[in-house]
Amino acid sequence: MSKIAAEFGINDALKKLGVKEINSGTSTGTNNFGSGEVLSSYSPVDGALIGKVKGTSNADFEKVMTSASSAFKSWRLKPAPQRGEIVRQFGDKLRELKEPLGKLVSYEMGKSYQEGLGEVQEMIDICDFAVGLSRQLHGLTMHSERPGHRMYEQYHPLGIVGIISAFNFPVAVWAWNTALAWICGDVCVWKPSEKTPLCGIACQNIAAQVFKENDLPEGISCLINGDYKVGEMMTQDIRVALVSATGSIRMGKIVAQAVAARLGKSLLELGGNNAIIVTPDADIKMTVIGAVFGAVGTAGQRCTSTRRLIIHESIYNQVKDAVVGAYKQLRIGNPLDENNHVGPLIDSEAVGMYLEALKKVVNEGGKLIVEGGVLEGEGYESGCYVKPAIAEAKNDFEIVQHETFAPVLYLLKYSGGVKNAIAIQNGVVQGLSSAIMTNNLREAENFLSHAGSDCGIANVNIGTSGAEIGGAFGGEKETGGGRESGSDAWKVYMRRQTNTINYTTELPLAQGIKFDL
Repeated sequence: MSKIAAEFGINDALKKLGVKEINSGTSTGTNNFGSGEVLSSYSPVDGALIGKVKGTSNADFEKVMTSASSAFKSWRLKPAPQRGEIVRQFGDKLRELKEPLGKLVSYEMGKSYQEGLGEVQEMIDICDFAVGLSRQLHGLTMHSERPGHRMYEQYHPLGIVGIISAFNFPVAVWAWNTALAWICGDVCVWKPSEKTPLCGIACQNIAAQVFKENDLPEGISCLINGDYKVGEMMTQDIRVALVSATGSIRMGKIVAQAVAARLGKSLLELGGNNAIIVTPDADIKMTVIGAVFGAVGTAGQRCTSTRRLIIHESIYNQVKDAVVGAYKQLRIGNPLDENNHVGPLIDSEAVGMYLEALKKVVNEGGKLIVEGGVLEGEGYESGCYVKPAIAEAKNDFEIVQHETFAPVLYLLKYSGGVKNAIAIQNGVVQGLSSAIMTNNLREAENFLSHAGSDCGIANVNIGTSGAEIGGAFGGEKETGGGRESGSDAWKVYMRRQTNTINYTTELPLAQGIKFDL
């Protein structure tokens, strides 16, 4: 066990979470029939090996699907409020284990401990939301054009929901999907990121305990582990009614094509290239707080991270100087130490993409005003710690059009009215999160209008990063168009059915058609 792991009680956290026999590829995550390739989980915090996980083979996957298919037959028959009671118990287990799970998230993924705790809180919040929702899975009643007929619509469970999640939110995104899917009567098969497999096993253990205590089949929640090949098993399997995939645009297009080829349903939450517009009427202090947190939180590895700061030319230097000054105060280091603001990137591959982005922006004519680079020496042995960087650039630079999953912030200048800034913001292929900083009502309303932000999320006087459980989360364009979490996002996990009941002794036909026998 490494020095940091010992100091911050990682081993104790693993024990509390039941991550002892690290074998996955099964419906419980701890049974010993995973027989695929072994995955090694290394912490980006200190480079130490946390554990090894057996991946899912083709045979393992078939066992999982059989377990899930069997569980669905009984789970769908439980009244939704009873399913809600199970989700309530799951949420309570998360409350009990919030500290160790948050600690594992921080250590295995590299985000700050407070962010790790916040991620578990999101899981708890979506459970609360889902419990209330379990008594509100409503349809509509409509007037029939035929006398003596009643027409309405209702929603039924889809079946097996496949979930592919990314490393940056190794537990919350799964919970967003699975809590709603369970309420809707679905069962779930989850492939967590191969970069954070232990978080998946921990969550599966918690769920399995709840199912066991309620004498429910473990196949309601299933876990598979491995690389993209394991994901392909799920996306190509006709038994998986819906595939919810979170990740890169490249990955999402592959998933969408595979699922569409078999006429399945997909829910995609893909890349973001999020911008904050700063107008002359902005509160500069609020702007700096929102921009800096959005750009460096989770080391720039959020899908909602702020990538672009679009600043009016009249206040450009003022805002630039304020943001640069704030960066000088950032503390980079062990994310389990709450004195630090920025932790590591997930692995050496991410570091390579970060360095390549800095090189490209300079080659395209940009200027680094806060130099980046990889940190070395004591406390940075993993090689994954980098300096948050700021570059002056233009929106049409190829690298600015691209989403770099790292703490690189591009400053862009605009002139004229807010519509010019909105055009710059919308001038990328991604459409996840957006924000405007202004105290001008007209500017704010233009930003939120039909001709304003083209993103799934549009904020006024808060940053791009973060979301509340009550609102549907997702984006447009190449972000995929999916919606997870709150509002009426539950409908994607169900199939809609229109019903007509004739309570007369006659059979009138629609549109007055006569068919006498």
